[in-house]
Amino acid sequence: MKFCDKKKPKNLYKIYQVLFNAFGPQRWWPGKTRFEVIVGAILTQNTAWSNVEKAIANLRKANALNLNTLANIPTQKLYPLLRPSGYYRIKSTRLKSVVNFFYNDYHGNLNHFFKEPVEKIREELLNVKGIGPETADSILLYAGEKTVFVVDAYTRRIFERLGHLKPKASYEHIQKLFMENLPRDTALYNEYHALIVRLGKDICRTKPRCNICPLVWGCSSTGERCVRSA
Repeated sequence: MKFCDKKKPKNLYKIYQVLFNAFGPQRWWPGKTRFEVIVGAILTQNTAWSNVEKAIANLRKANALNLNTLANIPTQKLYPLLRPSGYYRIKSTRLKSVVNFFYNDYHGNLNHFFKEPVEKIREELLNVKGIGPETADSILLYAGEKTVFVVDAYTRRIFERLGHLKPKASYEHIQKLFMENLPRDTALYNEYHALIVRLGKDICRTKPRCNICPLVWGCSSTGERCVRSA
């Protein structure tokens, strides 16, 4: 089966199958509670997950990894706790903004928030200062189990190289490509995004390791665009 064909919809599910066979289940997003996933989605901006884990551990040790405590703690007291995640001043402000939103608009009840229509709560998240589409969709997919596909820098890099995206394609265009050409399945979206992260982090780097890439036979950047996979 071909990875891409101008006469047919992009075969994104085939790519998913190849990645899943290569890497297996990723069990992502790591987090013990919905709220911890939300915190992680904010702190992971512009940093490695290993750094986020250190910041979350600091919050847990300080008994601050809950919505009510974070709603009342002064922003400056978050600085040393979030320092490992980088940009800790900005992230402290963003975390407080999100926490205050949940606290003020939904009385701190995440279950009530996630029961609302996905279009409504996505728009509400995007109106919170410092929350962009990727972070909002990560919260919706991983914490709320909503059927929303998350697009990140790895997604853009990999699928540009595969020949499915043009440079500078918008977030909305990329998200639409996936959601229109995949079954509407939350678990699939979850696993697919995690597999993309795995591929982008370990293999399809800025300097790609094409010799060990499971998608090499369908990748336009290696001169094998639309080549039938073995």
